[in-house]
Amino acid sequence: MNRSEFLSTGATASLIAATGVPGGTHFVERKSDFDGAAFARIAGRPAEIRQVWEAVSFHPQMFNNIKNALNGLQFGFGYPANAIAIVVASHGPSSAYTYSNEVWSKYRIAEAFKLNDPEGKPYSGNVFLPAKSAGSSNDPDSEDSMYQDTSIQALQKRGVVFLTCHTAVEEQSRTLVKNGFAPSGMTTQEVANDILTHLIPAAVVVPSMVATIAVLQAKYKYTYATLTF
Repeated sequence: MNRSEFLSTGATASLIAATGVPGGTHFVERKSDFDGAAFARIAGRPAEIRQVWEAVSFHPQMFNNIKNALNGLQFGFGYPANAIAIVVASHGPSSAYTYSNEVWSKYRIAEAFKLNDPEGKPYSGNVFLPAKSAGSSNDPDSEDSMYQDTSIQALQKRGVVFLTCHTAVEEQSRTLVKNGFAPSGMTTQEVANDILTHLIPAAVVVPSMVATIAVLQAKYKYTYATLTF
């Protein structure tokens, strides 16, 4: 079983609280709603190189940098692909990377959080998720190779784990309701529960991203990377 298959089966399922909502329904996630053992298996899997990418501001260029990190480690330094562990720690506006198209559409995520494409128009949905190439070439220099595909699906296929911040979802849900982006009559908690149960496949919900980054660095020895603009 490869890592993506592992995440899409038992590991992700076991992170879902008894309520059926990943991370539970408290505004501040409780330990009883977080499966620390499953997270430990995901974060602490055997690896020679570990790297966490923090994403707060919405800059999709990050995916190209992650692709370059994978390629440099695998083809330049010669680390086996299965010896590289990369985690994407999205929070703030970048939480939207792990929201399904259904969430983007229902809550007008692009409009609500001013997420615009290079032409200045709101993104139509989670355009970052679908694979961009058929991956028909095994040559890392080829544009048709998965090694040059910066989509979330392609990166997940290469073992990258995408995290979702429970706190960010709860806070953003308040904003969506307050500013009229949620359907009429929905409460803040209903919006949060809806988002958390409609994430992209294999997304892993963690209690607080800033806390999770500390755990990844201190306990699991992940090196830290981010982009500044």
